[in-house]
Formats: sequence, structure tokens, C-alpha cells
Amino acid sequence: MSLRSALATALGATALLCAAIGPAGADPAETVTVDPTGRIAPDGTVTLSGSYRCTGGTGPVFVGSSLSQRDPRLRHGIGGSGARCDGAEHRWQNSGKVSSEALRAGVAHVEATLVELRPSGIVPLPAFHAVGDQDITLVQE
Repeated sequence: MSLRSALATALGATALLCAAIGPAGADPAETVTVDPTGRIAPDGTVTLSGSYRCTGGTGPVFVGSSLSQRDPRLRHGIGGSGARCDGAEHRWQNSGKVSSEALRAGVAHVEATLVELRPSGIVPLPAFHAVGDQDITLVQE
């Protein structure tokens, strides 16, 4: 497994495990959005995108995303990408191959999470800047 794949998997897992906590105390100017259309390639690779804005990151910040289709209890982590918390609006794009279940073109639900890994002793802890969710249309490439 490459370092990039391992990082994307770790970010996706962190976002999924901690999504219920939400962005407690987050600045209302910090946002993450999801574009209304995602893409699914013939090999099962899903690409999602959107925009984000955040300020004051002291540790590494990432945009993680997950997707569900048909069964909202089954979420697929779709990659993770680095983020800059400089107060400006930026674009994000994550891609990942879904191996446990074939996804199809059509309606899906995406959750994007803007999360910072803040140093806390030996293990960095997640601090949420923003969470966004949107029903989208997956289109076949």
C-alpha cells in the first residue's frame, strides 16, 4: 500500500468514526461544500469535489469524503486531500476505488469533512472545522 493510499484510508476512517461529533465550536465562516455531480469510472474509481474555507489551522488539515448509495448505513470512504486554512475559498477533489460493493450511476449521498489533526501528546486528535453533506448525482465516465 502506498503512503498516499494509507493516508487516504486513515483520513477516511477518522472522518467516518468521528462524524457524529461534528464541528463543535467551529467558526461559522468555515465551510465545506460538495459539488452536485460526482464521477464513477468503469474500474469503480469515484471522484468527488467541492470547495472549502477555513482559518487558524495549527496542525495538518484535510478534506475527507464519504459516499453512500441505496443503504445510508453503508458509507464508502472516498480519499482525502490536504487543505490550506488561510481564510480563502479553495477547491478540493478526492478519488478512491470502492472495492466492497459496486456503485452505480444515479443518486448518492456525500459527506465531506474538514478536519485538522492537532498534536495532543503521542497521538494527534481530530478537530473538526466544518462538515457538509449533499445528495449528488453519480455519472458514469
